Amino acid sequence: MISEVTMPSMGADMTEGTIAKWLKTEGDSVSRGDKLAEIETDKTVVEMEAYAEGLLRKIVVPEGTLVQVGTVIAFIGDAGDEITEVAEAVPAAEAPKSEATPVSATPAPAPVQQAAPTPAPAPVAAAPGGRVKASPIARKLAEEKGIDIAAVPGTGPGGRITKTDVDNFTPSPAFAASGGRAAVVMDGSDTPLSSMRQAIARVTVKSKTESPHYYVTHEVNMGPAMTFRAQLNEALVDDGERVSVNDMVLRAVAIALLKHPKWNSSFDGDKLIGHADINLGVAIALEEGLIVPAVIGIQNMSLIEISRAVRDLGKRARGEGGSLTQSEMTAGTFGTSNLGMFGTDTFAAIIVPPNAGIIAVGAVKEKPIVKDGEIVIGKTMNATISADHRVGDGAEAAILMGEFQKALENPARLML
Repeated sequence: MISEVTMPSMGADMTEGTIAKWLKTEGDSVSRGDKLAEIETDKTVVEMEAYAEGLLRKIVVPEGTLVQVGTVIAFIGDAGDEITEVAEAVPAAEAPKSEATPVSATPAPAPVQQAAPTPAPAPVAAAPGGRVKASPIARKLAEEKGIDIAAVPGTGPGGRITKTDVDNFTPSPAFAASGGRAAVVMDGSDTPLSSMRQAIARVTVKSKTESPHYYVTHEVNMGPAMTFRAQLNEALVDDGERVSVNDMVLRAVAIALLKHPKWNSSFDGDKLIGHADINLGVAIALEEGLIVPAVIGIQNMSLIEISRAVRDLGKRARGEGGSLTQSEMTAGTFGTSNLGMFGTDTFAAIIVPPNAGIIAVGAVKEKPIVKDGEIVIGKTMNATISADHRVGDGAEAAILMGEFQKALENPARLML
């Protein structure tokens, strides 16, 4: 039986994609899960997987072509299967181009009538000997503002410079060039949004519009976790491995979700769609913008395996050593975000649809804490869950955060 291969959606905001590279050629054998092509989206390059078995009978859309999601791009089937006729794929970018108005057709702007030159201010009256006539308070104010008093036109008796004259004086470019303090002018021009920035705008508006967010923040005592991390990294030196604070955060989130799987689901009208795996999204900031690929099946990974997986995910997100897979970009079930490296104390992230929540963590900072009845310097980290109220209430989110906190404050649990 012949199967149509269509341009897949790699995210809730994706409407079109480009065939960056075909990884199979016509006539090749294809199995379910095989990497079929590399698809370039607004955000990144993703490997597309095959969902049918047989031979790649025909490639409809060549490499480098941008088409809408749902467009037939290839056929998979047996050698004797008849291939359905499909209309030739029209590149998605052609329609807007055909409607664009040629630059040459834009009417030339009407000539701007040149304004009459502004009369130069009257020369500043000078006292005998060339001294500028100005009140003492005007001189003091000009000095404080870094203004050459001789450049200020005076309106007082006999051209005397007053305090009001200095207050109302705007330095000219010539004055700035002469060593005065020039006014700061910002660049007020418009900045076109990149396609990735537009995609981020669409998905965040969709999330905040459709998912009723609420927020629960816990302060985590990170002293035990930081001591544990230092000891673990020392033991891993010879193996070339290293565990980050974020690796521990991800492991703690996975432990909490295993205890409270309701939050590893998606709202769907009259039901919650459960997920067999915890595919934990990790927010990665690229130069072009933000993406949130997922660590697939993180509940089955050790802390060291999570560390390796996250490093690999980050490299591929930046185009080093391969591309992100389709499932990594579309199958996330819960999210995490970390701004600790920027010194941020607390923030709340936006849920990535169709996830039920996302946990955002800030920096680990030293601060006074009470321990055994005494004030000591401890290490703390704020963690905030943004939760979908359709999935669970505040008490339930607080319980999840409590489990997350317990795992970090008792780091031996991270190794279980």
